[in-house]
This record gives sequence, structure tokens and C-alpha cells, in this order.
Amino acid sequence: MDSFTDFALNEEYKRFQSVGDKLAEIEYLVDWKPFRPILESMYINRTASGGRPEADVIVMFKMLVLQQWHGLSDAELEKQCIDRISFRKFLGFPEYVPDSTTVWSFRKRIIDNGKEKAVWDEMQNQLDALGLKIKKGMIQDATFIHSDPGHAKADVLRGKDAKTRRSKDGTWTKKNGKSHFGYKLHTIIDKDYELIRRFETTTASLHDSQVDLSEKGEVVYRDKGYFGAIAKGFAATMQRAVRGHPLGIMDILRNERISVKRVPCERVYAVTKEIFKTRKVLVTTVERVNAKMLMTAFCFNLHQLRTLKTKGVI
Repeated sequence: MDSFTDFALNEEYKRFQSVGDKLAEIEYLVDWKPFRPILESMYINRTASGGRPEADVIVMFKMLVLQQWHGLSDAELEKQCIDRISFRKFLGFPEYVPDSTTVWSFRKRIIDNGKEKAVWDEMQNQLDALGLKIKKGMIQDATFIHSDPGHAKADVLRGKDAKTRRSKDGTWTKKNGKSHFGYKLHTIIDKDYELIRRFETTTASLHDSQVDLSEKGEVVYRDKGYFGAIAKGFAATMQRAVRGHPLGIMDILRNERISVKRVPCERVYAVTKEIFKTRKVLVTTVERVNAKMLMTAFCFNLHQLRTLKTKGVI
């Protein structure tokens, strides 16, 4: 980019910045450079994935952040990254904005190469480096991520030749008498900073108690859905009445204390669903939903880091 063009873009952005730019606030909350070797390793020619990246991997990764932050389709993401000055500034004013097909291929390559964990681990390392290390108190919960059930019967998975948007891996389940179809996002957050520290994506029918995200030495607060399930950490799980064994006053009071401690997890799901638009997904497999949940959790942590910075914690 020539100096005149660079000057013109920055002058144009200054006018927008004067009225407030949230993207500018989150851009410097993480160091993007350590993600480069993780993402560029997907393009080593001697591997099965092969090929060279068509665009800068950090630009494409930031585009995935923008997509989740604003709830955009691939096609709309491309348009907005070309049109909006705040988006272009967040991307570093690249000379080339990847098209929607390139972004789709980049996301698929992350899935095919299993890079979700490495990306997430780098995020966690940076949180620790900011002094936000996990202490003892953790809160685990799960929420439904709905998908389109289509018109087939509930026990029929989508076939390769199906002409419906029915989710391939989604499953049916019931909770409190209400049917849900799709997937589940399981998360565990630290009680001190309310950051997502671990997550897992499953189908909707898998019971909450089958997923344990706690680690040894952690106190993990859980609701009645985890009653009877063993945790790797110290389980502070709400008690549930069973036949012939009603809850006593001590159990009721204990449940109330745990319930109060679990309040922050409700905010996590409110933000992820309302701000980052994950109440319902159009992708059709667990792997693709998990990639979407990776970016959702990544964006939530950026959102929470911004809050912590405002409060003077970091």
C-alpha cells in the first residue's frame, strides 16, 4: 500500500474513531502474532493439506472474529470487510480482502487439521500472561444450540442425497417438557474473571453430566443436572430430591448458596446468544458447530477482557 493511500485511509478512519470504535478496543487485547505459526502450519506443502495460503492467515482469522462478533454470513462478511472502515482498520488495511470462498476454505482447513485446540490453548496462555490465571472456583454449565430439524422424522438422520437443510449430526432431546433439536455448548468459566476457560460441543441429546470440564484441584459449581456425576475437581453440585429422600433444610440452603455462585454462567450464555447470535446455527455437523463455538468463546473472552480493562483489572 502506497503512503498516500495509507494516509487517506487513516484520515478517513479518524473521523469514525471520534464517535467510538469497539473493534479498536478489542484489537489490542490479545497478541495476534503467536497465532500465525499455528495457522500457517496448515499450509506446509509436504502435508496432506498442502498448498500456500491465498491471503494472510491473521487477516483471515480476524475475519472469523468479525464474522462471529457481528453474526454475518460468509458472503456478507466479505462485503462488510470491503465496505466498512472499522473492519478494514481491524484487519490492518490489507491490500487484499479474502473473498467468501477463501474464508470458507480457511475455516474448513482449521477443522480438517484439528487446529481448534491449539488456537484455544494460545488464547488461554495469553489470559494467564495477563495475570488472569485460574484460581479454585469454576462454574460449569451447558446450553442448547438449536439447528434446523427439517421435515424428516426425528429418528432419521440426513442422508447424503437429502434435499433438506436438516442437520446431519443434530439430535432431539427434551427438557422440562420442551423439545430441542441440535447441539449443546458445554463451558466452564472461572469464578473470579468470568472468562471461558474450556468448552466442548456435543449433540443435544448428550446429558450434561456426561461432560466434565473440571481439573484436579478446582472447585466446580454445578446445577442439579450434574447430580450424581463424578468430577475431576471438587464437585460443588446442587442436590436433587429422589424417591424416598426429599431434600432437607441443609441441602436446600446449600443449593441456594451454589445457585448464587453460578449466576455468572447465565450472563455468558446471554452474551453468546444475543450478541454473538448463536441461539441457532445453520451448519450441519458437530465439527462445524464446534468451529463456530470456538470463535464464539474466543469473542466472548475478548468481550470480557474489554470489560475487565474498563474495570481496571488488567
